[in-house]
Amino acid sequence: MAAGSMSPTVIPVAGAPGYDVTVGRDLLGQVPAAIGPRAAKVLIVHAPPLATRAEELRERLQAGGLEALILEVPDAEGAKRIEVAAFCWEILGKSDFTRTDAVVGLGGGAVTDLAGFVAATWLRGVRVVQVPTSVLGMVDAAVGGKTGINTAEGKNLVGAFWAPGAVLCDLDLLRTLPRNELLAGYAEVVKCGFIQDPRILELVETDLDAATDPDSPAFREAVERAIAVKARVVGEDFTEQGLREILNYGHTLGHAIEQAERYTWRHGAAISIGMVFAAELSRLTRGLSDEAVERHRAILESLTLPTGYPADRWGHLLATMQRDKKARAGMLRFICLDDIGRPAAVEGPDDALLFAAYQNVAD
Repeated sequence: MAAGSMSPTVIPVAGAPGYDVTVGRDLLGQVPAAIGPRAAKVLIVHAPPLATRAEELRERLQAGGLEALILEVPDAEGAKRIEVAAFCWEILGKSDFTRTDAVVGLGGGAVTDLAGFVAATWLRGVRVVQVPTSVLGMVDAAVGGKTGINTAEGKNLVGAFWAPGAVLCDLDLLRTLPRNELLAGYAEVVKCGFIQDPRILELVETDLDAATDPDSPAFREAVERAIAVKARVVGEDFTEQGLREILNYGHTLGHAIEQAERYTWRHGAAISIGMVFAAELSRLTRGLSDEAVERHRAILESLTLPTGYPADRWGHLLATMQRDKKARAGMLRFICLDDIGRPAAVEGPDDALLFAAYQNVAD
């Protein structure tokens, strides 16, 4: 890892096609090269707070001879609606975008999910370059090639696997990120620590302030390590036939909580509770140690993330989980842990075990 270096770090994602995730500073200048020589037009999809950055990027692209359009979409999960995707398609159609043109996603995880989905579905697939501007986007949403939108029935139920042409993680873009949003996104960073790279957890436990400061070497190391975990897993299992499932740690219950809260919660807050639930289920089904379970709580609470949810919501959450796309033939699947860094799938656990695990996270 080049966490202490000022030069960019390039993390390759294997596969067909493979692509690079670049982590560094002042990376907007690399977008034209990432788009490639074939494009004549580019649509920049961005969240409202990034209007100035989007205009800066548009000017860079136009200086390079490209026709660049800007499209502002709603913030957070409001972007991931079919109506928003349809509006993007309308713009692409009216602007005569061809198969060699490109889309750029400039924003957090919701915007990169939307931009990727629009690119995957326009003319059956055009190039997308992701420029994530949140911790969540950098370590999770923009990296793996999963794209999607939400429906009334659940989160990410409509989507496509579509590999980006490149992912540019400009750490400078995190400096203005609200502290609570940065910490919520950090849930996905520590998730990678729980499932595969315990060094991430050590960074948080050793110096929380440094590990969560976008200007510190510790923060950059944690982010790069989390991206490397995802890159390794995605490179081996792009379409989630097996190994990639481990990235869903905490997400089965977490997605149900997001829907219960009508997507008003930050993703990381819901996933934090989901990981504690998964740890408690791991204690019951896989023999995960008490110390490892409590380590989940200590780390997540140090990040000021929630670790409990109301006891009376269990019935609703269980019904939602049974509709989750990770369920198979009506059978629930959870990623659990044998130990820190040793994930294992648990299929069809008894309802009594699920209820008992939930009682340990119930407020």
